[in-house]
Amino acid sequence: MVPTPIGNLGDITLRAIEVLGAADLILAEDTRTTAKLLKHYDIDTPMRSFHMHNEHKSVPRIVSELTPAGCIALVSDAGSPGISDPGFLLVRACLAADIHVEALPGATALIPALTLSGLPCDRFVFEGFLPPKKGRQKRLSALAEETRTIVLYESPHRILKTLGQLAEQLGENRGATASRELTKKFEETVRGSLKTLIDHFTQNPPKGEFVIVVEGLS
Repeated sequence: MVPTPIGNLGDITLRAIEVLGAADLILAEDTRTTAKLLKHYDIDTPMRSFHMHNEHKSVPRIVSELTPAGCIALVSDAGSPGISDPGFLLVRACLAADIHVEALPGATALIPALTLSGLPCDRFVFEGFLPPKKGRQKRLSALAEETRTIVLYESPHRILKTLGQLAEQLGENRGATASRELTKKFEETVRGSLKTLIDHFTQNPPKGEFVIVVEGLS
């Protein structure tokens, strides 16, 4: 499992480059996205598509192809595979088949957003993406009672809806930050209350992928 940069291509580790170059095959969430990274580092390892829409069907074949001497590298479009990205099903199947699995450390968006927030980092809960429909209100209600710092992922077209629902459930004065385009040229972190964030992104159309960090209940 090989983490890839969340924006700045310079954030890849030397070990990740070595593994991607030495692997027999790279499983990529989007081969077009990964192709840009491989070209940048002159890596010509073959790729195969592996994403949320085909992972259930693909896992048995992949496990059957793995041999004691073989090596398959799994990457997502950005960050660490398995963290709000495909990977869990394959890892579970490999472990069940007694196939060695190794996870390289590396880029993930939640940690820089958390440390940039100015909110307590000693205890936090990572929620990933909230359910789009079923179970969403139940999850939001549970977060209203969470005492640890809360970290969420969100897309630009749902950010205002999510901030509004958080304000409704947790209170509009709850401290929060929203980080977008982390490690990229237009990186931005907006700090304040949930209402501050809502006002900001109402006036400034949201762009890029977001990490929301919310103060826990005190």
